[in-house]
Amino acid sequence: MLERYIIREFRPEDLDAVVNINRICLPENYPPFFFLEHYYENPKIFLVAEIGNTIVGYNMCRIEFGVSYIRGDFTKRGHIISIAVLAEYRGRGIGYNLMSEALKRLKECGATEVYLEVRVSNTPAIELYKKLGFKAHKIIKEYYRDGEDAYLMVKDLMEK
Repeated sequence: MLERYIIREFRPEDLDAVVNINRICLPENYPPFFFLEHYYENPKIFLVAEIGNTIVGYNMCRIEFGVSYIRGDFTKRGHIISIAVLAEYRGRGIGYNLMSEALKRLKECGATEVYLEVRVSNTPAIELYKKLGFKAHKIIKEYYRDGEDAYLMVKDLMEK
């Protein structure tokens, strides 16, 4: 039987677990203060997935003001900075639910769109984002430190 998980807001005591997941799952790693900075600025949109007392995934977002990728006007937009789920917990809908909850909360915070960057080689993530309504907007050449390109993917939060 699969253990149940919950999606909840990040708390400072989750920091070590989130930093560990980031280091295990992603080649792009951030220092602990970076996570805390985003938590203090955007506590409602920094989420974790928890099974029992174990953090198994996270989704760190922020709100920005900038030119819309969709409409071209100045807007409030969400940015999915980093999302990861430990490999042994994938395939249970955790990533999908972390993203769905973040999208709902970003919209509640007044964002009209949301964007993210994803490695062009990360097919599972790209498929997840497409399933959630994201569209590839452009390719950012050599976005990652290792020289790999990224898709900039965007979702309109104003669509029904």
